[in-house]
Parts: sequence; C-alpha cells; structure tokens
Amino acid sequence: MIGVISLSDFSYNVEESDFDQLVVLRSHEKPVLVDISADWCAPCRVLAPLLHKLVVAYDGRFLLGIVDADENMKIAGRHKVRGFPTVVAYSHGVEIDRFHSAQTEGFLRRFIDGVIERHAAGMPQSAAEGMAVRE
Repeated sequence: MIGVISLSDFSYNVEESDFDQLVVLRSHEKPVLVDISADWCAPCRVLAPLLHKLVVAYDGRFLLGIVDADENMKIAGRHKVRGFPTVVAYSHGVEIDRFHSAQTEGFLRRFIDGVIERHAAGMPQSAAEGMAVRE
C-alpha cells in the first residue's frame, strides 16, 4: 500500500475484517476519512502524501484509514467505488461525504473542515440522510 508513506498516530491501515471497528465505530469519536486506493494508481500516489500531511497538521481532529483496494475488494464494492482514489468521510457511524481523484491541498482542507464541522454539529442517523447533507 503506497509504501513510501509512513503511518502516524492518526492514520492506519484498514482491512475488511476490522473496517467496522476502525472506521464505523471510531467515527463516533471523531471523523474518519477512508482513502481507498491502489499502488498502481498514479493519482493515488499524488493524493496520499497530501492526506498524510494534513492528518498530522490537523493533530487528531480527524482520522485517516487507508484501504488497499487490491487487497480489500469488498470494501471498494461496499462503497461502490468507480475510480481510484476514492475518499469516503464517516461521522457518527455513517458515510457523510466523498470525493474521488487527486485534489489540491486547498480542496482537501475545505473538505476536511466541512467534515469536522458537521461531525461537531451532530450527524444524521442514516447514510442516506448523511449524503443529503452534502447537497
């Protein structure tokens, strides 16, 4: 999994067997961004260092779960991923937002700030309601 990136206290690898514990349950405490990517994906290699830089810069205000799509196809399927990378935001146990492809640092900061604000405000009870918040 994008081996040149080191994990921090706020980022960790996620697999199918521990997804619910490391993403869904932990998202009740603070927002979790799930980076679904692959080693062979050039945009993934662009996005990953930015996400790791920001998870450290935000000092634990959100968590970053890293999913190797090639090793965890069920997670990619569960999230109906159509392209890599796809980043899915979880808060209070539900998906609240997502984006795909490499993005600028400015875009990432706005996305993360919005996720953190919505998490602090309390979140909807269902994934469908969560996605409606974005619109």
